[in-house]
Amino acid sequence: MKRKNLYAPIAVAMVGLAAIVGSIAIAADTKDTTAAGQGEFKLPPGWTEKDMQACMLAGTPGDMHKHLAECVGEWEAKTTMWMAPGAEAMQSEGTSTVTSIMDGRFIKCEMDGEMPGMGPYHGVGIYGFDNVSEEFVSTWIDNHSTGIMTGKGEQSDGGKTMTWNYTANCPITKKPVTIREVETITGPDSRTLDMFGKEPKSGEEFKMMSIKLTRK
Repeated sequence: MKRKNLYAPIAVAMVGLAAIVGSIAIAADTKDTTAAGQGEFKLPPGWTEKDMQACMLAGTPGDMHKHLAECVGEWEAKTTMWMAPGAEAMQSEGTSTVTSIMDGRFIKCEMDGEMPGMGPYHGVGIYGFDNVSEEFVSTWIDNHSTGIMTGKGEQSDGGKTMTWNYTANCPITKKPVTIREVETITGPDSRTLDMFGKEPKSGEEFKMMSIKLTRK
């Protein structure tokens, strides 16, 4: 085992500590900062009130988080897939369950269905808006891969369209690839997801998947 790997848990712990400090700052902002059996909260050495305020703002849900939460609910999904440019379309049906988690800071999407020729499909995505980087962020895992897709999103058309650019590893080329997903709100209870990627042999971009979602 390489020595640098031993520091990974420490790095994770430090990130968690920063988040906890940000939460404590919310309580410290009130006059009553002393609880039974506990001392008064004090700033860490070298920290300023401005530093604490930055931590508070980083962890506070806002308008972008409310926008993501608009898709919370149960959805019916009708999926069309193409394995290559010009290939015959394959169709299937499924469901998508979207819930709000972490006190409104993220949403979780769980999709269940059937992958034509490959059996049952189950995927889980986490979506959020990073107040620090001011970007929509996402991760996706499913039962047909062992990798984790990570993506960043950008709004357009007054918030009706969200374009996600995901990074994943291609099992054929063994290289990183970009998968583009365009989410379009077509009504209060309907939206579409169109996914585009490059065919690994020719490098030609094509529509890989189109999902029509209707809220139950």
